[in-house]
Amino acid sequence: QVQLVESGGGLVQPGGSLRLSCAASRKIFGINSMGWYRQAPGKQRELVAAASSGGNTNYADSVKGRFTISRDNAKNTVYLQMNSLKPEDTAVYSCNFRTRLSDFWGQGTQVTVSS
Repeated sequence: QVQLVESGGGLVQPGGSLRLSCAASRKIFGINSMGWYRQAPGKQRELVAAASSGGNTNYADSVKGRFTISRDNAKNTVYLQMNSLKPEDTAVYSCNFRTRLSDFWGQGTQVTVSS
């Protein structure tokens, strides 16, 4: 059973930065998309950023210009650099790897932006 292991969450002050990482416990072949989702209390899960195997990226409007997604295909790892964090970015962030046949999810990591 493949697991996605996330790291890098925590508590940060408004305006600060965090870098999330997500790595697969073993090699996954044929990953089409690697992405990050988040869910705040009382809200639906939303896509934050995704990176396709072809190099295309897309971002939620609320994070454009502040967050950057990158992927290392050789390491089956995806990163999310988060800058200029705002209190409204507070949520549980989960990574997702999608192949043609399967969806893999991380367990989630808490990001809290507060002074």
